[in-house]
Amino acid sequence: MYWHESIRVTDWFYIFFTENPGMAFGMELFGKIFLSTFRIIAVIILGWYIYRIVKNKLKTGYIACFALIFAGALGNVLDCIFYGEIFTASTNTSIARFVPFGHGYGTWFHGKVVDMFYFPIIETNWPQWMPFVGGDHFIFFSPIFNFADAAISCGIIALLIFYSKYLNNLSHTHQKTNEESK
Repeated sequence: MYWHESIRVTDWFYIFFTENPGMAFGMELFGKIFLSTFRIIAVIILGWYIYRIVKNKLKTGYIACFALIFAGALGNVLDCIFYGEIFTASTNTSIARFVPFGHGYGTWFHGKVVDMFYFPIIETNWPQWMPFVGGDHFIFFSPIFNFADAAISCGIIALLIFYSKYLNNLSHTHQKTNEESK
């Protein structure tokens, strides 16, 4: 697909090809190397944590939530490390091509993350009588994201909904163990 080309699946779902140079919503803080390094460290810590919770035989659903977060984070890390090395740049007039390693548009850790899911559930204009935004175009749920982002979001949401009490109990158990060992 060309950069920003879209395929209409339904009125509220499009496959929309874009490349995200930063993190959520395209934000770039402290530069690409910092972001890539932060992602790698986060994936290593998550991997270590999953190893620990599997070894300690914690709840399967709890482990699955962290596995979703880990898999999504790893997917985005792989994109940011390798994508720029193995693909040419996407533009409005040219489709990215797979090229030999090292002949892509970027260097190690400078790849963009490919995003493609777009759900403009409600697309309308604000009523004229609304202060500041009256008459402006409005789209409810305009982020464009990828499967890895969805895995991270679903893992975090499920963790908060189904395991917030469990997390609280784990925290208190860990705190009591530390106090008893003193």
